[in-house]
Amino acid sequence: MNQIKMPSGFNPKELSFGENGRGKLISGITQIANAVKSTLGPRGNTVLIESQYVTGGLTVTKDGVTVAKAVDLLDPVENLAVRMMKQAADNTATSAGDGTTTAIVLTEALVKQGDALMDDTTNRAEVLREIVKETENVISQLKKSSKRITNKRLMDVAIISANNDKAIGKVIADTYKKVGKNGIVTVEKSESSETYSETTNGIKIERGWTSPLFINNQKKDECILENVHVLVSDAEISNVLAIENILKPIINEQKKLLIIAPMSVNVVNTLAANVVKNGLQVCVIGPPQFGYKQHELMQDIAVSVGAKYFSEKTGDDLSLISFADLGHADKCIIGKESSILIKSTESVANVEDRVTQLWQAHEIATNKNDKDFILSRIASLSGGIGVIYVGGQTDIEQKELYDRVDDAVCAVRSALLEGILPGGGVALYDIAIKHKSETDKKSKKIADAILYSALSAPLAQILENAGSTIEEHYSRTIKIDGCGYDVKNEVKGNMIDMGIIDPMKVTKNALQNAVSVAVTILSTNAIITMARTYESNDSN
Repeated sequence: MNQIKMPSGFNPKELSFGENGRGKLISGITQIANAVKSTLGPRGNTVLIESQYVTGGLTVTKDGVTVAKAVDLLDPVENLAVRMMKQAADNTATSAGDGTTTAIVLTEALVKQGDALMDDTTNRAEVLREIVKETENVISQLKKSSKRITNKRLMDVAIISANNDKAIGKVIADTYKKVGKNGIVTVEKSESSETYSETTNGIKIERGWTSPLFINNQKKDECILENVHVLVSDAEISNVLAIENILKPIINEQKKLLIIAPMSVNVVNTLAANVVKNGLQVCVIGPPQFGYKQHELMQDIAVSVGAKYFSEKTGDDLSLISFADLGHADKCIIGKESSILIKSTESVANVEDRVTQLWQAHEIATNKNDKDFILSRIASLSGGIGVIYVGGQTDIEQKELYDRVDDAVCAVRSALLEGILPGGGVALYDIAIKHKSETDKKSKKIADAILYSALSAPLAQILENAGSTIEEHYSRTIKIDGCGYDVKNEVKGNMIDMGIIDPMKVTKNALQNAVSVAVTILSTNAIITMARTYESNDSN
């Protein structure tokens, strides 16, 4: 057995062109889609995954995300397509919390239909531009169809998003009911086998850490501080000596400090270096918003944590700050773009007074923008924070459940933000069957045929997994918007009334990410991959 070796410093590439290259990409798409799409819907099937990183070397799952992450193909071109599909699925999950399997099903349908309808005489670039343009029209129709979520529907969304786990769905729905529409729900691992939730008062700030060196939770790119003191100021800290009075007790007594203030790069770097080298437990975030909005929001933050607000606008001198002027929070979760402050009970009364003042200001405000701004502040101050603690009998069970709960929480949040649609692929199917192409433009006709045919794919796959077809349960001539077939209970009716619901944001993001990948693959004419090393038998 001889191995073919390349000269040192030589990095050869393998090239694939035209139909041959696209054919391999489509093959990769087909393989990952076949593995993932069988899990779609309430009658979806399980997938067995071999892995050296889990106990027993075997994972049994019905989660499309887990299946997609496990797929890697030997052929480098096919695997490029797999990596693109994974990225699309990951983008969908990150932004909306669910919809990864739907995104993969839509991508496969778009790619296969596009490959079938476009030949050498087709202006591919023009067709693909039309697909992207028409996708925006589909999204506009989805927005018109979306409905606001109610408490009753909240439970349905939570259960569906948790892979039809009623117990987990109830925990998630109950948590959101407690914290309110403007509240925040986070997920953490439990120290026990039980899964439960706790709620508390908190506030969200649309600013994150100013340096990645402050991160102490690498997995989530967050800085998490418990029992933390808080400094709130709009005066720029240009010299570390300006806050010497509060840094000394923080260092000497090993306390924790969150600074919400504008700060020079040099001071940020000095504090960050001490975090890394000396274990200083400090994090810095910048003030939210600008102008008068910043001043008002900073006051809200100060009240919520019981801190004195040092403001240049009122002539405060930051050099006179003392440790007693700091606020306090039970916990701070500082991310890249936003932060959550879980307030201590000591500041509740002050917050209530602040909210009362804001309602009075809302009554006398005449400008709509001012009224909306005041309402957002009231919501921020009065909204709660819920933490769902995920348990499990084993580490593997806990990890699987944690990922599922985290996705479901994001999906519910998406539903609260942008509303809900008839689930089970029906919303996209309704748009597909209503569409009538009224153009003589060849590229537009092809684009419409590709896109609107693909929109039926999620519904078709759910029915296929249940051993049925669209033709068996749906009539194009008498179809009523929002109505469909419940494959679990084997009845027909209004999908939303039956509790079969998809968050608008989930469906929208799945479609957008699917179109993005499909357009990239269908427009590809040359593929360059790293040359692999091969082994060959040598009989001599």
